[in-house]
Amino acid sequence: MERLIIVHWNKSTGPIPIIQYPPEGEYPPKELYLKIWAQHELNKENTLIEIESIIDGKETRLMSIIQDYEGEIYFFVLIINLGENIDDQISPDILVIIGKNLLELINTNKITRAISEAFNTIRNYSKLEGADLINFFQDKLKFTILQILRNGVISKNELTAVLRHDYAFSTINIDLLLITFLREKLIVKKTIPGSKECYFLVKDLSYARIPPTRIIEGIDDEKIIKKLKKEYIKFYGKYEYTQEIESKDIINFLVDKDIYNLIKALRKEYVTVNECLTILNNKEELFDELLEKKIIFEAKGIVYLFSDIRFIKFTPYYLIKTLSSRYQNMEISINQYLTHLELLLNPLKNSNSFTDYIII
Repeated sequence: MERLIIVHWNKSTGPIPIIQYPPEGEYPPKELYLKIWAQHELNKENTLIEIESIIDGKETRLMSIIQDYEGEIYFFVLIINLGENIDDQISPDILVIIGKNLLELINTNKITRAISEAFNTIRNYSKLEGADLINFFQDKLKFTILQILRNGVISKNELTAVLRHDYAFSTINIDLLLITFLREKLIVKKTIPGSKECYFLVKDLSYARIPPTRIIEGIDDEKIIKKLKKEYIKFYGKYEYTQEIESKDIINFLVDKDIYNLIKALRKEYVTVNECLTILNNKEELFDELLEKKIIFEAKGIVYLFSDIRFIKFTPYYLIKTLSSRYQNMEISINQYLTHLELLLNPLKNSNSFTDYIII
């Protein structure tokens, strides 16, 4: 993505570009905005339109979202390199949220920073997986938001106030922060009478050790197979999941790129001790720690994955009890309570089981 521009449609003079990011360079010609306006007029049922055009001698693709703010019309225009695909990364609904957020700040001194954040959010956005999941749990602000949402429904104003007053996050662009949560369908945003915009956690994210899918595949030595099975029963028979989550030991393993690369390699096949040390950049003390912490298993010079570490997305049914308690204590309204219950229980209409999780 090359540029993000906010354009105001003046009823008397036509399109007027307000601000762009990056700020360097001239604005595209007025004729381009008129072309965008014409497409919006021809496709009034669609908030988003796309056109191709030549800007500065280069073929480009333009995406435009039209929005009404305080009785005025604005375009939220993205200039994208032709051939670049951002459709799978960020949806029109998310672009509408970003545009709305920018327009709310259009006449304030926060707009310059906000358009910079919006541009980088769109350009750098990717689906949560692999290293991005690790970064999500390492991001103090996003993880704090997840912890707050684990207490059940909360209004936008309450969430912002809690982050500012209880966690000292002074400058908060809540709409941009929640894009990841919305994109991954972890939360649902609804307007509730008396509470305005509210956020409901409908999918939770966590991480845990799990036995690797290929435990003994490819092992010919029966003694090693027997020993490995014995160690699995001994370890997982008394494994304390919550204790490891609270200590953050597991996530700290994944943050280390060498360990993360080793785990990915061992998911496919076992390696020799020398190959293992090479992946770990010859850190023998790290190799010994991984053996001690039961991340890897070594026998006869061969290293196997003992504990895979995976992220899990699941329905937070634990919230049903929390919501009931909060309603009885008059912390949430009847509308908030029933709406969140409905969002959690609706999927069960097409399922016979409370077991609902995905290993990422």
